[in-house]
Amino acid sequence: MPASKKEARPGAAERTRLPAFIKNLRGVKNWKEASSWLEWRGIEDIECIAPDQAGVARGKMMPSKKFTSNTSLALPSAVFMTTISGRYPEDSGDFTYPEADGDLKLLPDLSTLTVVPWESDPTAQVICDLVTQDGQAAEFTPRNVLKRVVAAYHMRGLKPIVAPEIEFYLVKKNPDPDYQLEPPIGRSGRSIAGGQSYSIAGVNEFDELIDDVYDFSERQGLEIDTLIHEEGAGQLEINLRHGDPVELADQVFMFKRTIREAALKHDIYATFMAKPIQGQPGSAMHIHQSVVDATTGQNVFSAPDGAETEAFRHFIGGMQRHIPNALVMLAPYVNSYRRLTRSASAPVNTRWGYDNRTTAFRIPRSDAQARRVENRIPSSDANPYLALAASLACGLVGMVEKVPADNPTGAAVNEDEIELPRGLLEAVELFEADEALREILGSAFVTTYAAIKKAEFETFMEVISPWEREYLLLNV
Repeated sequence: MPASKKEARPGAAERTRLPAFIKNLRGVKNWKEASSWLEWRGIEDIECIAPDQAGVARGKMMPSKKFTSNTSLALPSAVFMTTISGRYPEDSGDFTYPEADGDLKLLPDLSTLTVVPWESDPTAQVICDLVTQDGQAAEFTPRNVLKRVVAAYHMRGLKPIVAPEIEFYLVKKNPDPDYQLEPPIGRSGRSIAGGQSYSIAGVNEFDELIDDVYDFSERQGLEIDTLIHEEGAGQLEINLRHGDPVELADQVFMFKRTIREAALKHDIYATFMAKPIQGQPGSAMHIHQSVVDATTGQNVFSAPDGAETEAFRHFIGGMQRHIPNALVMLAPYVNSYRRLTRSASAPVNTRWGYDNRTTAFRIPRSDAQARRVENRIPSSDANPYLALAASLACGLVGMVEKVPADNPTGAAVNEDEIELPRGLLEAVELFEADEALREILGSAFVTTYAAIKKAEFETFMEVISPWEREYLLLNV
């Protein structure tokens, strides 16, 4: 930043008198405040981004002066219909690829305006909503899908509260996809081993990287609650504070970018693949969920005397019935199903229990006001907007339709029969057939997402794996 701009900034005493939207990282409410926010920070460029179906940031970069000059922003609608490999699904069933490939408008959500701390030049970022040319929300785009589910709660006088926990691996740089991933070298000079669950020494191996993660997060207004080393070699977990689902999905979306950038700064990769290393635990995105009365703020899972309510049991019942049908939103890739295996840390059932980590739906120990349901099925490769939308949609359907839950279990049930779809195509088939989910998520999204997943599976089938070369090459 030029010296003149640095000198023009207020001192500590003056900063206390600055407007809240300048002091706060995520407090901008209108374009006038946005202009002041950008000018005070000397921002030169701004990234206007939106999550695609995979949760990848898509968008445009522009000078900040152009951003505040009422410039119209747009992206081709096809950008939000592409597979993870960059291909497009073929016309099939109810899905028809748009021949004209018209534009979707980008509408910046100014409350998400924040700095990009890893850029060398002063840069900001803002998450955008996507609308059609006539101003209607683009129903099939992930942020709008989550907003639609949250709106369904609001229509019933309810407000969902969530708290995600995201696991990921740090691995050595690996530019050749034919080679297996390996744990990185920590500050001790030795490769990181597994079995480091909750190890402080394991976390300390990456002190400098973690310092950058905290620094980058603080400068973006990302509220990290805790950080731990998980069971896998070089596997970490970060917990975010509870709050509004859209705001928390935004934080996970930005947090994934942050982790990857911090890792690259230290010449290693961060990966959110569900099962990146053979023989190591998979990575999850556990979602803690509660529902409060929008007027009183009281947790509807608890009665005035602290007892469980019917709404609580029905929320669980809805998840038990519909999560298998929504699994493709929680486990979106072929690799995701490698994590969902028996005798692993991931649940393969639809059971629930009190403080039972072998169940799909765990009820953590808490007081009545904090009563919540932890969904342990989603993997960390899931788009956070879609994972939250799916989980909350299943719970809401249960409350509306009064779906009964079965009895809780205190037994270890992760070695029992697998109660979830075993592969991507089976999950897609169940997803398309669930009319209750289609109604709450939107038919346009269900049709588009299913077509994308089918196309991704066909791409996967084009690849010959090492397993096939190992066991079939000379034996069949």
